[in-house]
Amino acid sequence: MVSLDLLHTFLAVHRAGTLTRAAELLGVAQPTVTAQLRALETELGHPLFVRGPRGVTPTAAADDLARRLDGPMDALAGVAVGLGEPAEPGGRTLHLGGPAELTSARVLPALAGTIAAGVAVRVRLGLADDLLAELGQGRLDLVVSAVRPRRAGLHAEPLCDEEFALVAAPEVVPVPDLRRAPLLAYAEELPIVRRWWRHVLGQPPPRRAVLVVPDLRALRAAAIAGIGVTVLPRYLVADDLATGALTEVLTTADPPINTLYLATRAATRDAPHIAMARAALLREGRHW
Repeated sequence: MVSLDLLHTFLAVHRAGTLTRAAELLGVAQPTVTAQLRALETELGHPLFVRGPRGVTPTAAADDLARRLDGPMDALAGVAVGLGEPAEPGGRTLHLGGPAELTSARVLPALAGTIAAGVAVRVRLGLADDLLAELGQGRLDLVVSAVRPRRAGLHAEPLCDEEFALVAAPEVVPVPDLRRAPLLAYAEELPIVRRWWRHVLGQPPPRRAVLVVPDLRALRAAAIAGIGVTVLPRYLVADDLATGALTEVLTTADPPINTLYLATRAATRDAPHIAMARAALLREGRHW
């Protein structure tokens, strides 16, 4: 019978992609991971990974084994996490990941009650793919993601729909010719602006941006300063539109939207502190 410790180590290596990262996740020395992996390969009678300068590449047999282990091993880990722990969420730490703008504007305020109940929160900001990888590796408990995770062992549920609006400072509006409007963008490729333009106007934006900054909060500040027009999530500019600091350049009954998801590990999603945070975010997310 194959040792569960060996299978646990194998799954950590498969998810992490490197022996060093797997050792960090497991809290053991790298030689221990190497020895356990070799022991498992010997017991199974075939190699599981091809070693390379940048990590390890799983063989077809390793991918098959990982698919078989994903759910059962995570479920076992979930049981182990709960043994001997209090049923109340207080005193635990929630590790949360999400995009900087939504996390700052909506997610953290929604967790005020969770924190008041005694749950400590640690936040990691970043891109969806990176955060989902850390969720799968057990380094995060909850992730707000613009990408729906497809991997085994992760559970995702819709959190909210992000609606986008074309905005500018009042002194910039009306814009007589959108083709000549100074554009403010998140990236040189104008990903958010381009999507709005194609969805609403049926064509790509006509010119390059006068300002590129990879932070939606900075774009909001630049728009308020009258530098140009930009496309931003409505949640980020709702107060500015209400006070008149920003104005919609062109309104539409069919704005582009982006569904955001709340992702957890299936094995631990019902842990008291995670369940409390999930419930709070799903409840508040309906109003975002």
